[in-house]
Amino acid sequence: MTQDEDTMSLLEHLEELRSRLIKVVISVVLAAVVGFILARPVIEILMAPLPDEYERLVILGPADAFSVQLKVAVFLGIAFAMPVILFHIWRFVTPGLTSGERRFVWPAVLVAMLLFVLGMGVGYLVLSYALTFLLGFAEGFFEVTLTAERYIGFVTTMLLAFGLVFEFPVVLIGLSRVGILSYRRLAAQRRWALLGIVVAAVLLTPGGDVFSPMIMSGLMYVLFEGSLLVIRLSRRG
Repeated sequence: MTQDEDTMSLLEHLEELRSRLIKVVISVVLAAVVGFILARPVIEILMAPLPDEYERLVILGPADAFSVQLKVAVFLGIAFAMPVILFHIWRFVTPGLTSGERRFVWPAVLVAMLLFVLGMGVGYLVLSYALTFLLGFAEGFFEVTLTAERYIGFVTTMLLAFGLVFEFPVVLIGLSRVGILSYRRLAAQRRWALLGIVVAAVLLTPGGDVFSPMIMSGLMYVLFEGSLLVIRLSRRG
């Protein structure tokens, strides 16, 4: 009897996960429709960090302009739908939390959204330096022709990477609140955490430049230390 009840509980849990994933996908698609309408002015903003000599991007096929606009629409869809995504993550995790832990999640969702926006803002500021660094290798050797599709893919990946990386503190503090991680354990693993941060920064940043991973890993380590401080102070409180 207990086994049947456990099986039913697991099936219900999986059904809830499927339902919430469908709602997240629908919210991203609806937000992407709005993003498609706003894609052109956003493309101009994304092109602003380019050096002056690369004012124009080229397309190589008749469908490329549509593909670029669609790519920006999906990027905006994920960004616009992020509050809904975070809400459904909260609703999925909430049944397994105590009442005290549930009270923590709403502020965490708000902070996570603010950090996501902040992370994308930092990524946008880093873009011009990364582009100057990368394109500098072509000077005197190659004639550079930037395609719209590859450039927009590079930029949107960079911004999403920085936005998601800034969720790092929320994850650490949340795992600490539910007892999975502790201040003592995290503090004792600083060296391994730093190594993991550097590896993650290299893997997450597109383009292969040195500048972007350095900025990202530095910011991630600051966020790691800030999270440790918050965890230590919250345990004292």
